[in-house]
Amino acid sequence: MTCADCRELLNAYLDGELLSDERARVAQHLSTCAECEGEHDLLGATSHRIQEGLVRHTAPDVLKARIRSALAKPDAYTPPEPAAARRGPRWPGLAAAGLVVALASSAVTFGIVQHRGSDALEHEMLASHIRSLMPGHLTDVVSSNQHNVKPWFNGRVDASPAVPQLDSAGFPLVGGRLDYVQDRSVAVIVYARRAHMINVYSWPIDSRESTTPRVTTEHGYHLAEWRGAGFEFWAVSDVGVSELEQFIAAFRRAQ
Repeated sequence: MTCADCRELLNAYLDGELLSDERARVAQHLSTCAECEGEHDLLGATSHRIQEGLVRHTAPDVLKARIRSALAKPDAYTPPEPAAARRGPRWPGLAAAGLVVALASSAVTFGIVQHRGSDALEHEMLASHIRSLMPGHLTDVVSSNQHNVKPWFNGRVDASPAVPQLDSAGFPLVGGRLDYVQDRSVAVIVYARRAHMINVYSWPIDSRESTTPRVTTEHGYHLAEWRGAGFEFWAVSDVGVSELEQFIAAFRRAQ
């Protein structure tokens, strides 16, 4: 093996992508060539530094919803016209990226179902929140006015939910919808925090007990559960825990 051949295979060698015979040939060359061995060590050190510096960012709910909406269009996977092709078609890459997002979302939902030893209701809430981000699932009634959203629930659920106006606190009202939790219809009020969505589920209970919100985290999403005024509440979002706690405090004060 020549030095040129060895250096051409170094990246694949470091990534463990070579067949056994090729890997053996590269390893043998490295053991006898100090210059190629130095190149190998430099590439390995650079790769290690890059991996150490990588930061994983979670996409906000709105971005996920926009990607899914784009993929849901009939022409999402249609190749571009020849004129666009001459400029360098990018649809395969976009489709592949969208497929990764869809598979990642499916993996999250699958993990929710398969994860053992966790609260079933909590998982059902998270699955419902993720499902709501699909195109056309977030709201049944769209309005930033509580006087439009709250009456919409009359006759649709056992008791009309609280719909506080929280614009001044930085959480504008988006609308509401009906959802199904544990085989019953529940009201969901939707708020926004910049590009993030906050789903607030509520249903009446017999107890008038008021409890302190309990916050848990699953797959990058935060879920808060509390009781008050004869209702059980759940808030689900991917906003930070501190912002979710601010939202809950403002929500409870305005009820």
